[in-house]
Amino acid sequence: MLAIIKTGGKQYIVSPKQKIKIEKIEGKEGKQIEFKDVLLFENDKVIEIGKPLIKGAKVLATIVKQGRTDKIIVFKYKAKKRQQTKKGHHQTFTEVEIKEIIAA
Repeated sequence: MLAIIKTGGKQYIVSPKQKIKIEKIEGKEGKQIEFKDVLLFENDKVIEIGKPLIKGAKVLATIVKQGRTDKIIVFKYKAKKRQQTKKGHHQTFTEVEIKEIIAA
């Protein structure tokens, strides 16, 4: 059983008991959330495709962790112009565990 959900402007292929890192969602660890933007649902070779979404389908998940990724350095340099810029960036994320996929 699997589904394709849309959250944070991205699409993810999910299945039960899977942990994924997604764009930050407000909520404390242990809180249950549901994703209603289900684009595709597959169960025992029966595939249902939404147009664009499947009505009534949802994916239940639990927030496992809120965090930030490792720091990356963004360095811009222009030769012969004496111009350089150095910035650091931490992307925030939410790790969720998929509990259940409910079909329409």
